[in-house]
Amino acid sequence: MSPRLSRRQTERRGLRLWPVGPVLVLAFTTAVIAAAAVFYAGWNLLDVHELKPERRIDSKTLFDLVKLAFGVVAGAGALVALVVAYRRQRVDEDGALRDATRLHTERFTAAVSQLGDASEAVRLGGVHALAGLADDAPSRQLRQTCIDVLCAYLRLPYIAEADLPANEAGARHAYLALREVRHTIIRLIRDHLRLPPEHHHSWQGHGLDFTGVTFDGGDFSAATFSGGMVNFSAATFSGGMVNFSGATFSGGTVNFHAATFSGGTVSFSAATFSGGTVNFYAATFSGGTVGFSHATFTGGKVDFSHATFSSGTVHFYSATFSGATVHFYSATFSGGTVHFRAAGFSGSSVTFGARFSGGTVHFHSATFTGGRVGFLGAAFSGGTVDFSHAHAVGIAFPIGLLPAAGTPMPPGLTVPAGWLPPPSP
Repeated sequence: MSPRLSRRQTERRGLRLWPVGPVLVLAFTTAVIAAAAVFYAGWNLLDVHELKPERRIDSKTLFDLVKLAFGVVAGAGALVALVVAYRRQRVDEDGALRDATRLHTERFTAAVSQLGDASEAVRLGGVHALAGLADDAPSRQLRQTCIDVLCAYLRLPYIAEADLPANEAGARHAYLALREVRHTIIRLIRDHLRLPPEHHHSWQGHGLDFTGVTFDGGDFSAATFSGGMVNFSAATFSGGMVNFSGATFSGGTVNFHAATFSGGTVSFSAATFSGGTVNFYAATFSGGTVGFSHATFTGGKVDFSHATFSSGTVHFYSATFSGATVHFYSATFSGGTVHFRAAGFSGSSVTFGARFSGGTVHFHSATFTGGRVGFLGAAFSGGTVDFSHAHAVGIAFPIGLLPAAGTPMPPGLTVPAGWLPPPSP
């Protein structure tokens, strides 16, 4: 049986057929109406206005009437056979779908049992079995169920390597085994998100729930997030390398709300944000490195509102803001380093109505050639916000950044001399 059925087949909950009597009446009525319509059209096309009456019927006419009668009977029989064959086909299709669902349920139960096994090898087998089962699922809902179980496994309580007891070989062995299973799940999800949406094994558009998951590594590189809800809310990125390099965010919602980036490296290098919403609302950047170098923001919305940058490094080196809406509204920059070095702002709406109280925010060599970059409502009370060697074409320099004439420059803010208003005479 084909692993990918039509949406109408896969989403049908049960077979619903009308009684055969009304179906036959409806079929006969439709046939009569269609025949009458054809006859009427032919009558008009031949410009026939009246029939010539015949007082006697000769043998040829009688024979034609007999043939017509047999033709009507044969047509009626064919219509009945067609209706019966259609109903039989529907029943067979429904039976095949029920059998496929029953087999899927049996395989699903076995795979889930493997995930709970004490042996890491058996658990790895269960992970691959569930991924294969998702590919063969007879309906979209059953595929989503398999994906939900894999994501739920990642949400189970997990101790990161930094929290392991010292000199506990057994605990470290268990940790490494569990990490291998978890990273395999992430890799399988990534592989399915790399497939084009028309591929019958693609998981694009399905929901992925990573709420509260602790990531100490994992590879989502070159994955495409183009629909559905992908939820990293309250997730913790505490070590290792979590790689979103080359990923494409083109639709749906990817949510990092209240996520914590406290260690390791999270890379969005060369990622493309071209649609949908990527939400870092109230995220905390308190350690490690989060990189958006060479990322492209061409559409959709990326929201860092109320995010806190208190330590570590976040860099947008050579990122391109050419069409998206990017918000840093009410974000707090209180420590660490945030780089927009050599970034290009050419068409996006980027809002920095943020609080700058510590750390360093670099716009060194950034280029402002279009769009709207605003610092309206920004508060500068400490740290360094550096626009050294930044370049603005025409009036494209950031709105609301410079103080009014006669007002001293906010502490820590450095801008090119050419941006400053001329001194009062």
